[in-house]
Amino acid sequence: METVYGTMRQHGLVRPTEGRLLGGVIAGLGRRFGIDPWPARLLFLLILLAIPGSQILIYPILWILMPAEQRAAAPTIVSA
Repeated sequence: METVYGTMRQHGLVRPTEGRLLGGVIAGLGRRFGIDPWPARLLFLLILLAIPGSQILIYPILWILMPAEQRAAAPTIVSA
């Protein structure tokens, strides 16, 4: 499973920690292709209405396969 996460991370397909509604899949796809999250969600919905079915399967699969975005570690303050 790590190779799948690594490959997706390498291609920029990660679920962001901010700006996500449900699982962050559409926000992550939108970020990867340079689209804001709301137009990407609208596009997903329009595709779902035009070609119903497959998106219902694809979303949970991508939710499982897409790694969550790595949060930057907070700087450690060392007092002398």
